Amino acid sequence: MKRGLAIRALNMAIALRQPPKDCIHHTDRGSQYCSHIYQKLLRQHRFQISMSGKGNCYDNSAVETFFKTVKAELIWRRSWPTRRAAELAIFEYINGFYNPRQRHSALGWKSPVAFERKVA
Repeated sequence: MKRGLAIRALNMAIALRQPPKDCIHHTDRGSQYCSHIYQKLLRQHRFQISMSGKGNCYDNSAVETFFKTVKAELIWRRSWPTRRAAELAIFEYINGFYNPRQRHSALGWKSPVAFERKVA
């Protein structure tokens, strides 16, 4: 993954979700997340920065499950004529279905949006 893609995704998430000060931002130890510009952006928006422990695959189990779900429910079910078409479909899946409606056992069987509202 390129650093620029990660930065664009973070900027989009900040614009759409408007996270509060001290919101936890957790990543693995990929070079895109360790880059100076990415870390600077996190500090500017007052995130509490969290990274996986070295070699600890369990730190990211929730996000790995998310990626598996997106692939199984969307990506692998069809072919994509362009990268842009895939990007739009993924955006719509995450923001139109997964975050507002998909219930999770780890969140007390609430959707991510409902859980966020409850704890905010």
